[in-house]
Amino acid sequence: MKKGIIIIVGLLVFIYGKAMFAGNDSTIQTKNTMESSESGVERAIFAGGCFWCMEKPFEELHGVVSVTSGYSGGTTSNPNYNNYGSGGHIEVVEIVFYPQKVSYKKLLEVYWRQVNPTDPGGQFVDRGRPYSTAIFYFNEEQRLQAEESKKTLDKSGVYAEPIVTPIEAAMTFYPAEDYHQDYYKNSPVRYHFYRFGSGRDQYLDKIWGKDRK
Repeated sequence: MKKGIIIIVGLLVFIYGKAMFAGNDSTIQTKNTMESSESGVERAIFAGGCFWCMEKPFEELHGVVSVTSGYSGGTTSNPNYNNYGSGGHIEVVEIVFYPQKVSYKKLLEVYWRQVNPTDPGGQFVDRGRPYSTAIFYFNEEQRLQAEESKKTLDKSGVYAEPIVTPIEAAMTFYPAEDYHQDYYKNSPVRYHFYRFGSGRDQYLDKIWGKDRK
């Protein structure tokens, strides 16, 4: 009963917080990201459901320059939190990294341990295409590595069901509003309430256990 109450309260706080922020019409600034044209820097884009939960695992990696929450995969220009889903976009994170310090293969390994790649209908408590999984590649090398990584995981027996995460060519990335960036740092109470209530950690612990990180 206590656990159930905590989950309900947490989800209410989460819903209230998102609704409050979505209605904020003030000027929003996005955090800076480095362009892949900078010498030695590459980009990766992953979708894993709520982008709040996808920043921390990658920001902790040595060699990652920045992780930015945003929207991609759709057809409309300059989407925002109120309309990105209607334009076909999904929540993603853009990772800027130095490949000589952290490989794309390592990013893929971390990615698979954050999601349920067998779920085509969303992620955990968040349902619908806006919260679906996807890997967006920037070049042929990334595509080949992503395909091989997916194939290896599919054959590993970790999951009883097939992996359905699509691997697609990268489209325009649009940074999300400033209040979404580093949410786990800036709004830790809401973040932890949401993360626990979503069931993400419980699922990942069950699948990966001590091999999760």
